[in-house]
Amino acid sequence: MPLIILCMIKLFVGLGNPGPEYEATRHNAGFWWIDALARELKVTLQPERSYWGLAARATVHGHTVWLLEPQTFMNLSGKSVAALARFFKITPEEILVAHDELDISPGQVKLKRGGSHAGHNGLRDIHAQLGSPDYWRLRIGIGHPGVKSDVANWVLKKPAPDQRTLIEDSIAHSLKAWPALLAGEMDKATLLIHTTKPPRPKPPRPDAAV
Repeated sequence: MPLIILCMIKLFVGLGNPGPEYEATRHNAGFWWIDALARELKVTLQPERSYWGLAARATVHGHTVWLLEPQTFMNLSGKSVAALARFFKITPEEILVAHDELDISPGQVKLKRGGSHAGHNGLRDIHAQLGSPDYWRLRIGIGHPGVKSDVANWVLKKPAPDQRTLIEDSIAHSLKAWPALLAGEMDKATLLIHTTKPPRPKPPRPDAAV
């Protein structure tokens, strides 16, 4: 039988803009996800000038995994991602990029591999710098303002408190899939991430006989 090589994620990237003025904006949802993963893996992101970003290395079950938050501003994210990926010989299929997604409602996250950048400037530059669209994307729903001309303003604004809570809850939910992502079990990861409905409550137990 042919050997099946699982496509393990070796580089987790979160997209956003550096600086305190952008920290709480919708466009930084990818940073929020990486920050949460860093807490889960008990690592601290440090400035790495060679990769134009904040990076951390973790060892999980003997495998090295990198976390990266490009500090280049969104439009040049690919410069940072490609620098780290090339140095450590990480292929596009071994990269997952967490980013804000207009076409998904707050509270939902979707996993996909490949496809277009759909106008997202961070993804556009990663496409260009990697020379491939075949990396994985974790699309964190931030919702759409309803009018295309409002998009630029929308992504650079803070979400309302109820929306922020929904986004943070969706990040916490999707983080449950990180062991599957690391193991290359992408079907399992997809199921974990896309299943957001709570399990049906068990019927109440009949009262004990009096």
